[in-house]
Amino acid sequence: MFIGLLLLVSALVLAHVAWRTASVPWFTRWSRRHLGAAFAGAWVLMLAGGILGHEAAFPGAGWVALAGMTVLGLLFLAFAGLLAVDLATGFGLWFRAAAPRLRGWALLASLGLAGLATVQGLRPPEIVAYEVGLRGLPPERDGLVVAALSDLHVGAILGPDWLAARVAQVQALRPDLVVLLGDVFEGHGRPDPRAIQALGGLHAPLGVWGVDGNHEHYGVAGAPLEAAGVRVLRNALASPVPGLVLAGRADAGRSLRQAAWTVPRERPAGALVLLSHRPTQLELAARSGVGLMLSGHTHAGQIWPFGTLVGRVYPTLSGRAQVGDMTLIVSRGTGTWGPRMRLWRRGEISLIRLRSVESRSGA
Repeated sequence: MFIGLLLLVSALVLAHVAWRTASVPWFTRWSRRHLGAAFAGAWVLMLAGGILGHEAAFPGAGWVALAGMTVLGLLFLAFAGLLAVDLATGFGLWFRAAAPRLRGWALLASLGLAGLATVQGLRPPEIVAYEVGLRGLPPERDGLVVAALSDLHVGAILGPDWLAARVAQVQALRPDLVVLLGDVFEGHGRPDPRAIQALGGLHAPLGVWGVDGNHEHYGVAGAPLEAAGVRVLRNALASPVPGLVLAGRADAGRSLRQAAWTVPRERPAGALVLLSHRPTQLELAARSGVGLMLSGHTHAGQIWPFGTLVGRVYPTLSGRAQVGDMTLIVSRGTGTWGPRMRLWRRGEISLIRLRSVESRSGA
C-alpha cells in the first residue's frame, strides 16, 4: 500500500515537473511528444525500480532499483525547486518574462543538489562519537564503548558486499557492545543468505543486541537477525554485564502509533539503556528511569526538504538531545532508503562511550 501511495504521489509530482519543464526555454525546441516520451520513460524506470527491483527477484535488480530510485530523488528535488519558483512568481502571474528562465535555473540547481546528495549517499558512513554520563553505571564499567547502527536497509540496492564493509568498519572500532536499532534488512522478500552471513561477522565481548524496526514487519525479514547471531529484545530486558541493563522496545510495524512501553518494576540493578527504533514517547522513557535512549528511523530526512516534514513528527532528527535526566541519541542512519542520496550529511555509525557518573564525581 505504501509503495502504491508513493508511486501515485510520484506520478503527480512528475506531471508537475513535466508541465513546468515544457515552459523552460532550453526545452521549448523539444516537441511535446519527445518531452512526454522522456518523462514516460522516467516513470517506467521509477516503477521498475520501486517494485521489481525492490523485490530483488531477478539478476540486475539492484541496478534497476538504484536507477529508478535515483530518478525518484532527482524528481523530488526538481519539484521542490520548481515549486519555490512558482511561489515566488505567483505561478507565473508575476515576472512572466523571467519565470521560464528561473524554472530552468531551478532545474539546474536540482541537478547539482542531486549530484551532491548522490556523492554523500555513496560515501561510507562516518563515525560519530558521543560520551554519555550514566547514573547507576558502576565505576568498573566506566569507559565502556557501544557501537550503534540503524537503518541499514540491506536489500536490492545495499547488498551483502556493502554490509560486509560496514561490519569491517565496526569491528575495526573494537567496541565492547554492538547494538542494531532496526531496519537492518529492507524487508520485502527473503534476504540474501550472503547478507545474513555478513551480518554474522559482527562480534563484541558483550554481544550483539538489536530491536525490530518497522521494516522487520514487512515480508520475512525478521528471523534473519537471530540467524545472524543477533539477540533481539522485543519488550524485554537483558543485562550483558552487571551494572548495565538493556531494554528493547518492539516497534509498531505498519502502524504509526507506537504502543506504550514501561520498564518492569523488577529489573537488574544498574544503568538502563533503551533501544527503540523510533524516537517516541521520550518523556515516558525518561520518567521510567532510562538514562540513555538510542534510536534511528528518521534518516535525518535524508533528502531536503523531507527533513522539514519528518521534523514535525520527530523533533530530534539526529544527534543528541536531553529529555529530563535522559540522554537521547538519534542516528541519522547507517544506510539509505530508496535513492542512495543524502543531503546534506552522509550516514553514520554511532560510537558511544559510557561514563560512570559516580566515578567521575568521585575522581
